[in-house]
Amino acid sequence: MITVGITGIIGSGKTTVSALLKQAGFTIVDLDNLAKEVSDSPQVKEDMRSIFGGTCVRDDLTVDVEALRTLVFKDKENLKRLEHIVHPRLLEEMEKRIAAEREGEAKAVIIDGPLIFEKGLNKRLDKTVVVSAEMSLIKERLLLRGMEREDMERRILHQMPLEEKERLADYVIRNNGTEEDLRKELEILLEKIKTWEVEDTCTLTN
Repeated sequence: MITVGITGIIGSGKTTVSALLKQAGFTIVDLDNLAKEVSDSPQVKEDMRSIFGGTCVRDDLTVDVEALRTLVFKDKENLKRLEHIVHPRLLEEMEKRIAAEREGEAKAVIIDGPLIFEKGLNKRLDKTVVVSAEMSLIKERLLLRGMEREDMERRILHQMPLEEKERLADYVIRNNGTEEDLRKELEILLEKIKTWEVEDTCTLTN
């Protein structure tokens, strides 16, 4: 079985590609959702409370999301502290999901995450795919979604440039056209995944 990471930046179309891959029958491990599940565990909340205090995690262990977001965005050290709590547990859960798919004899599983390269997760995966688009188009999409320009620029700035992600990827999907154009790109990717699956099988049998 192979693991394929799908990544990009906000507005590039990563989520749409993952949804289409799910329709094609692949299991998707969404790292954003997995991080939320991990962060919602009592032990993680207790750890967060011990480090950040009651301003972010209340006595009943409910999280003030806005207060936490403000804290970590204003101070990189706070962000590192939060990642130190969440990241190891996220990796553990990701590996559990992958192991379950392997036991079920799946041929491939898709790992969907915005920070696959930033966090070095690509080293744990067999292949990586970047969903890319022209930056002007990405910004236009985000503004049409209702995102504030300042928030958009800040989010883009906090992610690795697309050009760098493309350089590191095994394959790049260009999402500059219509959804129909994207579906055609996906058909090419599906063939590429089949090739990777065959290569994996040949490696195992040699």
